[in-house]
Amino acid sequence: MTLSDAFDDTTTADTLLVTVQSDDDLYRDGREAIERLRRGDGVDDPDRFAFESSDLLFETFNPRTMALLETIADAAPESIRETARLVDRDVKNVHEELSELERLGVIHFETSGRAKQPTFPYEEILISLPFDHDGTRDTAHAEP
Repeated sequence: MTLSDAFDDTTTADTLLVTVQSDDDLYRDGREAIERLRRGDGVDDPDRFAFESSDLLFETFNPRTMALLETIADAAPESIRETARLVDRDVKNVHEELSELERLGVIHFETSGRAKQPTFPYEEILISLPFDHDGTRDTAHAEP
């Protein structure tokens, strides 16, 4: 089962799917999507990206980052400076975090004059944390 199959009933176009996946799994999912397109099937997978480890995922989606995303979604600040004011943080630090989120595709910037307005195009983020990254865990023989 692919990662997308696991979330078919719960995801929409307004969902960002974030997971921890090996390069081999990402490649396999991509090949399966290409095959579906070749057969003429639709590919309605949600927007997604994967981290190589849960440490990297949590480094990116930490409480500060989540507060920024919630603020952008709820208050629609018109600039990075206004975003920093709303979360009571330094403008430089907020700018760095927002730039990284833009690089990952989590947010977008719309330019209005000299201001860059951050926008969050999703209604939800689903985070999937598989615990069997290499497929070697045998749950039938697991010790209690």
